[in-house]
Amino acid sequence: MTELLQGVLVAAGIATAVLALAWASSAALAVGAGRPAAMALGDPLLEVCRLLRQRRRTTVSADVALWRLGGWGLLPVALLLGALVPWGEEALVPTSLGVVWANTLDVLVWALVWLLGWGANSVAGLVGGYRFLALALGYELPLMFALVAPAMAASSLDLAVIAGSQEGLWYAVWMPAAFAAYLLGVLGFAVQGPLSAPAGQETSGGVLAELSGPDLLVVRVGRHALLGAGAAVAVPLFLGGGSGPWLPDPVWVVVKALVLTASLAYLAGRLPVLRVPRLLEIGWVVVLPLVVLQDLVVAVVVVR
Repeated sequence: MTELLQGVLVAAGIATAVLALAWASSAALAVGAGRPAAMALGDPLLEVCRLLRQRRRTTVSADVALWRLGGWGLLPVALLLGALVPWGEEALVPTSLGVVWANTLDVLVWALVWLLGWGANSVAGLVGGYRFLALALGYELPLMFALVAPAMAASSLDLAVIAGSQEGLWYAVWMPAAFAAYLLGVLGFAVQGPLSAPAGQETSGGVLAELSGPDLLVVRVGRHALLGAGAAVAVPLFLGGGSGPWLPDPVWVVVKALVLTASLAYLAGRLPVLRVPRLLEIGWVVVLPLVVLQDLVVAVVVVR
């Protein structure tokens, strides 16, 4: 009974941390877009109150089950990502295949965002869904190669082992290409910043076009939570996990995740949304070769 209670408390703590990261993402995104910081901190709460009072929108011949599954599935995926992160000595879901599961959850987001656009039976939603699939083809392969680099350096797919192998030097320092490609992937599956074309205004919101009320609320929370959870996974992968002076390991993990989440969201608010063909060109012609070269460098260092 004590172990069960402890597990419930840890799960509640991780859920709280992921939601706090979502709040930080929303506030930092608003600041990056020019909103005063004092007002941006309260905007998420005001938005929650506004959308909870709003009526649900319906469309003709919508596949409601798939539509709801796509929207309401984003937040659980973010929470599962958070459960893979070793906030202390180990994760809530300890596994020797943490890198594989993290990438699997990322791919699951493909299906959820696609269903979000498909299920509404809307032209704008369908265009947004196809845009997301196209962008995913551009960032997903670089993201996979980016995940290979720290796993190869640590000779493990366990996030806790990877974090523990960075005592001397963080992987982000000598694997900058992999780190940058990973962060680009986080912006991609969170549909934020330059990679937010699937929810672009020129298509009336794309996959978000027909959403309102609680449905729009959970999708927005899910997108910010995915950004925060992706940043939290980057902590053991590239930022040394809980290593740091004076403070306990869990505190360092939270601090690093918050700083990285706020930085990513701020940049997402400052950078323009790029056209899908331009982003695909950057992903395949620039980012992918750099990440593959990064993996080769890591392989040489590990062999030596």
